[in-house]
Amino acid sequence: MADTPPIVLAFAASDPSGGAGIQADILTLASMGCHPLSVITAITVQDTTGVESLMPLDPEWVSDQARSVLEDMPVHAFKIGLLGSVEVAAAVAEVVADYPDVPLVLDPVLASGRGDELAPDEMLSALRELLIPQSTLITPNSMEARRLAADEADEDDEPDLNQCAQRLLVLGCEYVLITGTHENTQEVINKLYSEDGIVRTDAWPRLPGSYHGSGCTLASAIAATLANGLELPEAVREAQEYTWHTLKAGFRPGMGQYLPDRLFWARESDEGER
Repeated sequence: MADTPPIVLAFAASDPSGGAGIQADILTLASMGCHPLSVITAITVQDTTGVESLMPLDPEWVSDQARSVLEDMPVHAFKIGLLGSVEVAAAVAEVVADYPDVPLVLDPVLASGRGDELAPDEMLSALRELLIPQSTLITPNSMEARRLAADEADEDDEPDLNQCAQRLLVLGCEYVLITGTHENTQEVINKLYSEDGIVRTDAWPRLPGSYHGSGCTLASAIAATLANGLELPEAVREAQEYTWHTLKAGFRPGMGQYLPDRLFWARESDEGER
């Protein structure tokens, strides 16, 4: 019998386009040699142009999905994406609290690539209070980092990204990776922070186009590399490289954004054999 591959449990909403959400998680985790377990948190109506509507699942269903597989199989990492409601966030937080030794990667999805609002203020509070304190790593883009770190009592509060990272670390997570896709820079600059400051800075050539599911891909790739035994700084680096190549090989099947090709390596291999 073959050895069991590392197992990663992803909590996320279903995306019928296959570009983001649980579908992106499953593709990424499998591509990187892990066995994906999937807990659906919400159902969405969306395509490559944007999200039209979202229906959170009953939080008990979410909890039951997770506990069923967790009682059956050992999990090497958690990845959390779009949750859909405060109640679902609370249910997921309760589940992962029972597994404090399992690395947890939180992708705080606050909006779609088109800008559709996916997290009202109540969800921001739930993330800050329930899930960020339990996270090994959170992976906000620069816009999400600013929203999560903002001082709601001060309308003039405009922290820079270094300040945002330190505020998020104070909430209890071990590491913060702020991605620079939305920044006006020639290269995409991603910075990993811990309580000691900047752990590493990685710069990537900025690719043309807009991508649906890039954040899901990166967070799942980090969960996969952690499950495969890498230390976190190295896991972050390897996951960024994988994600950049999925974007470079991205394709545009519809009328909206490009989709990352999470199986780019398989297609490259096929082409080389011809």
